[in-house]
Amino acid sequence: MTREPRDAPQFYLTSPSPCPYLPGREERKVFTHLVGRRAVALNNTLTESGFRRSQTIAYRPACDGCRACISVRVRVSDFTPTRNMRKVLEANADLAGYAMQPHPTSEQFSLFRGYLESRHARGGMADMSMLDFTMMIEDSHVETRVVEYRKRGPDTFITGRGAGPLVAVCLTDILSDGLSMVYSFFEPDEHERSPGTFMILEHIERARKLGLPYVYLGYWVEGSRKMEYKARFKPQERLGMDGWAPVD
Repeated sequence: MTREPRDAPQFYLTSPSPCPYLPGREERKVFTHLVGRRAVALNNTLTESGFRRSQTIAYRPACDGCRACISVRVRVSDFTPTRNMRKVLEANADLAGYAMQPHPTSEQFSLFRGYLESRHARGGMADMSMLDFTMMIEDSHVETRVVEYRKRGPDTFITGRGAGPLVAVCLTDILSDGLSMVYSFFEPDEHERSPGTFMILEHIERARKLGLPYVYLGYWVEGSRKMEYKARFKPQERLGMDGWAPVD
């Protein structure tokens, strides 16, 4: 009798729940666990196949009769910022991003709570505690970093670190072919900087310096205001039935 290896992935399907992106629809997800010695390789393969990571879970939508959630990745070598994006870069030229090991801090959590209360007070993450936040950051069997953004200080050109209060944070996976932006948040009072856009632009440049071809942005949903910003980062590729297809 042939036996499956103990660390081979097992996939499961969630029960239907209200769709967070399109009113009146339900969503289901297929998911598996990212644990053990194969977690890194499996995360690479599944991300390229349209999955996203949350802690030790890799998931993707598996909704009956709906394919609205489309995986998006930016082609780093071909990307050129638009005029508006260049203005965002100029507005944030005083910030420095520093990649750290995934160890949560009280300062990060305070920023996270302020962001949720301002932007997602009724969302599924609204009740997250410090313990929940710690699990989100630390519970990973793959190569993960926390990128902190602070204003540049006198020693930034030496250390790479910014100084002063935390302005924005991004939890980022390092893949074999790119960077995957797992979750980002920022100081709500700094919204005029467009910090969300800036973090994507900074990750594109970060990937370029690392020699990685893609930045994975997660799902784009046509018709969802929450997701429409992702379509602006072109050229990009979107995952369809026939694989990744360029969108210029």
